[in-house]
Amino acid sequence: MKRHFTAEEAVEMVMQPSSASDDSSSEETSSESDIELSLESSTTESASECLSGSGDDTEDPAHPSSEWTGKNGQVWSPSHAETLRYIQAPTGMSPGPTRYAISRIYDVASSFDLFFTPDMIQLILQMTNLYGRRSVSGWNDVDAEEIRAYMGLLILAGVYRSKGESTRSLWDDQSGRPIFRATLSHKRFEMISASLRFDDRLTRPARYKKDKLTAFRNMWDKWTERLPLLFNPGEDICVDEQLVAFRVRCKFRQYIPSKPAKYGLKIWITADVATSYAWSCQVYTGKAAGESPEKGQGKRVILDMTEGLKGVTLTCDNFFTSYSLAQEFLKKKVALVGTIRANKPELPPKLKQTKQRAVLSSVFAFTTTTTAVSYIPRRGRNVLLLTSKHREPAVHQDDKKKPQVIIDYNRCKGGVDNLDKVVSTYSCRRRTLRWPLVLFFNCIDVSAFNAFVLFTAVNPSWNQQITYKRRLFLEELGKSMVSSQIMRRKHPPRTAAAATMVVELQTNVAALAETTETAITTRATGSTRRRRVCWLCTGLKKRSSTTCTKCNRCMCREHQVPCCRTCWSAAGN
Repeated sequence: MKRHFTAEEAVEMVMQPSSASDDSSSEETSSESDIELSLESSTTESASECLSGSGDDTEDPAHPSSEWTGKNGQVWSPSHAETLRYIQAPTGMSPGPTRYAISRIYDVASSFDLFFTPDMIQLILQMTNLYGRRSVSGWNDVDAEEIRAYMGLLILAGVYRSKGESTRSLWDDQSGRPIFRATLSHKRFEMISASLRFDDRLTRPARYKKDKLTAFRNMWDKWTERLPLLFNPGEDICVDEQLVAFRVRCKFRQYIPSKPAKYGLKIWITADVATSYAWSCQVYTGKAAGESPEKGQGKRVILDMTEGLKGVTLTCDNFFTSYSLAQEFLKKKVALVGTIRANKPELPPKLKQTKQRAVLSSVFAFTTTTTAVSYIPRRGRNVLLLTSKHREPAVHQDDKKKPQVIIDYNRCKGGVDNLDKVVSTYSCRRRTLRWPLVLFFNCIDVSAFNAFVLFTAVNPSWNQQITYKRRLFLEELGKSMVSSQIMRRKHPPRTAAAATMVVELQTNVAALAETTETAITTRATGSTRRRRVCWLCTGLKKRSSTTCTKCNRCMCREHQVPCCRTCWSAAGN
């Protein structure tokens, strides 16, 4: 019977000098062959033991399996033992309106004026009047008050849900609203709409070769510069696309079947998750003529739109998410959470396997700074996410057993979608064949919502118990923007309701101006009127020459209440 040697005995026999006789050579040869067989069998047994022990998803970090290595060589681990703990960096700013915005907001109109500055209004005036003088017969130049009134009427039309309604019905004697006829004539409104321009048309062809957005570029850049100056986002932000409906032929019109409008202009937006404030915007204009499609466009866009932010968590979809982007953001002290496409070369094959996976199961993969997770919500469906914030395989112990990263992603992904929803509710968009007007209307809508966020943050008690605060805000904003134009109308409208509105507003403002002028003159020059004791002071005998405009009684400075024109008119004065 053949004898089997262990590995140690075989090594010892090999190291001994060969002094055996010829008779024993055959025996030694057979013994050596038996040793080789024994070593091979032991090696096979060891390999089989290693394979059978890999079922618990534990791998040797020094020798990772091919299932945990991406196509580009990125190595992952099924264990988070070597993953570093995530420490959020300070943002360096308090969330909410900036000091610059807080110091300049004192009413509804002032919050909106922060987004449309005087130089922007001046740009509209200059280019609109330039076009009107060239192309419109009998053109009368527009001024700042008329442009503000035009924008105010657009906002009021959105409040009344008439964005698809004909302007003739808005100015109709029977079905229209008096405030439209009291502000501008229908002919003047249509003339401004047709002549509204934002650049010089004669110099546009040379600029268009380098920039497809040149017809609106100056206005767009001025407007987008204002957005981050007025608001600091919170810890969670998201980047997503907005599709502004537009079906007319345009070089950079997009088709997105998942969006309600399907055809339109695509705008990337960075929004605060808590308030849906639009912090940054960028229009997609497509590739330039004769050039190849841009490589790494998603990475370039999202880095541009989050410039200057740190200590925040960014949520985005699979158009942007990649492993290299997560590492780039970590250098900027920004955490990334987003869905990721299965064809990314950095993902390990283990996460892409769906066969023989149980429904509601999760598989995690870790590096030192990043986590990838695969979740099976139903058979045949694989959800892949990448995060640089979540560093542990945390799973909710409920019916769906979702990983914590998916819970956080679902909570933060809808910032831009909510912005698009609320903007569409009271949108001022009008039917037009010109895409610059489409962007202009969208700027008004987004600015009005951002102004609402700023104003309610500065004045949290304003209409606190009312659920339709935003509608009241827009209505008050629109009326305040048209009031100056109504007050200076020389000829009242023909309809009785609109004429009454003009006369009443002009009369009330004139009375308020006269009262204010009298009070200022009395304080500055010392009135010739007799000084009398304030009728509200008891026993102090404070004398004053200022009287109440209604009861004509004297009152001292302590009992005088300042009142703005809007509140004065609202009180029925």
